[in-house]
Amino acid sequence: MTASATATRRRRPGVDPDHEHYKWWALSCTSLGMLLATINSGTLIIALPDLERALNTSILELVWVILAYMIASTVLVLTAGRLSDLFGRKQAYVGGFVVFGLASLGAGFSPDGTTLILWRILQGIGGAFLFANAAAVVTDAFPREQLGLAMGTNTMVAAVGLVLGPVLGGALVAISWHWVFWFNVPFTALGSIWAALVLRELVKPERTPGYDLLGTAVFVVGLTGLVFGVSRGGISGWTDPLTLGSLIAGAVLLPLFVLIERRVPRPIFRNRMFSAATAAAFINGLSRFALMFLFVFYFQGVKGDDPIRAGIELAPLAIGMLIASPLAGVWADRHGSRVLSSLGMLVSALGLAGMAMLGIDSSRWWAALWLFVVGVGSGMFNSPNTAAMMGTVPVHRRGIAAGARTMLQNTGAVLSIAFVLAIVTSAVPKDVLFKIFSGVTTGLSDATLTPFVQNMHTALWALAATSLAGAVVCLLRPPHERGAVPAGVAAA
Repeated sequence: MTASATATRRRRPGVDPDHEHYKWWALSCTSLGMLLATINSGTLIIALPDLERALNTSILELVWVILAYMIASTVLVLTAGRLSDLFGRKQAYVGGFVVFGLASLGAGFSPDGTTLILWRILQGIGGAFLFANAAAVVTDAFPREQLGLAMGTNTMVAAVGLVLGPVLGGALVAISWHWVFWFNVPFTALGSIWAALVLRELVKPERTPGYDLLGTAVFVVGLTGLVFGVSRGGISGWTDPLTLGSLIAGAVLLPLFVLIERRVPRPIFRNRMFSAATAAAFINGLSRFALMFLFVFYFQGVKGDDPIRAGIELAPLAIGMLIASPLAGVWADRHGSRVLSSLGMLVSALGLAGMAMLGIDSSRWWAALWLFVVGVGSGMFNSPNTAAMMGTVPVHRRGIAAGARTMLQNTGAVLSIAFVLAIVTSAVPKDVLFKIFSGVTTGLSDATLTPFVQNMHTALWALAATSLAGAVVCLLRPPHERGAVPAGVAAA
C-alpha cells in the first residue's frame, strides 16, 4: 500500500484495523445491531393485541407476524454467513441494515395481516445478514482471551434493548401501531452509515466457492411446515388435513436436511465443542424465547394491563440479563464456560418453574421476581456459550459458524412459540382466546380465564424441563480451554 493510500485510509472516520482500539469500534457496530434487533422484538410483541384489533387479523395471522420474520432470518442465516465468508463481512453487515430498514418502512404501511407478514419476511432477510455477521465481526476483532467480555457486552446491550423495547412499544402504540415499524428506519440508517465508516475487513475471503442451495430449500420447507402445523393444530384441530400435511412435511424434510448437511464439504458440526455449544443454544431458544410472547398476553389479556404497564412489567427479564451478561463473560474468559453455562440453564429452569405458580390474582411482585431470575440465568448462559462456540472456529469459517449458531438458536425460538401456542390455545373457547389475544378481557370472569392460565402453567413446566435438559447438555460438552485450539477445528 502506498503512503498516499495509507494517509487516505487514516483520514477516514474509524480506527485502523491494526490499532489496539479497533476492536471496541467494531463492537460498537455489532452492539447497535443487537440493540435494533431486541428493541424491535420487544416493541412488536407488546403491540400484538393492538395489531389484532387494527388489522382485524386471526390469531394464527397474529402469531405469524412474529414467526414469519423468525423463520426467514433462521433459514437464510447459514446462506448469509456463507456469503460473508466469500465476499466480506462488512458489505453483508451494511446490507443487512439497509434491507431491514426498507422492510420496516413498508411494514408500517401494511393494510392487512397478510401484507404485514410479507414485509416481515423481507425484514427477516435483512436480519439474517445482521445475525450471521455480528458474532463473526466481534470474533475477528477481539483476542480470544477477551472474547467472553465482548460477547457479554453484546448480550448486555441486547438486554438494554429488551428493557426499552416493551416500554417503547407501549408508547408507540399509544400514537399509532405504524410507528412500531417506522421507528426502525432512523436506527437502520444510522447503523448502515456507522458500519460502512468503521468496519474493516480483517480476514481474507475464503477462496473455495459453494452454496448449499438444496439444503437451504429443504430446511425452508421443512421448518415452515412443522411450525405452521404445530401453531395451527391448537386452533383448528390436529386432524385438519392442512395441519397434518404440514406436520408430515416437517417430519420428512427436517431429517433429510440433517442427512444433506452431513455430506457437504467440511461440515462445521464436525467440531465437537461447536456442536455441543450450538445444541445448547438451540435448547436455550426452545426453553426461553416464548416467555415474552406468553407474558404479554398474561399481563394484557389476564391482568388487564395497558401496553405501557405491560412493557414495564416485562422489564425485570431484561434487567436480569443486563446484570448477569458482562459478569458471566468476564468469568468465562478466566475460568471457562462449561459450568457457568450449565448453571445459567438451571437458574432459568428455577425461574420458569416459579412462573408456573402464578395465577389470575397473583401479585405482580412475584411475576417480576421470576422474570428477573430467568433473565439472570439467560445472561449466565448466553455470553459464555457464544464465546466458547466462536473461539473454536477457524477465522475463514466464522461467518458460516455464526450463521449456524443463529440458525439453531432461532429454530429453537420458533418452535418455542409454536409449541407454547399449541398448548395455551387447546381446550380454550375461541371467543375467549380472541379477547385474551386482543387484550380486551372486560367482562371475563376468573372461571372463564382459568383454562388459559392452567394451559400457561403446563407450557411453563414444559419450558422448565427443557431448560434442565439444556443444563445436562452443557455439562457433557468438552471444557472450554482459554487460548487452546480444540481438536477437530482443522476439520471444521
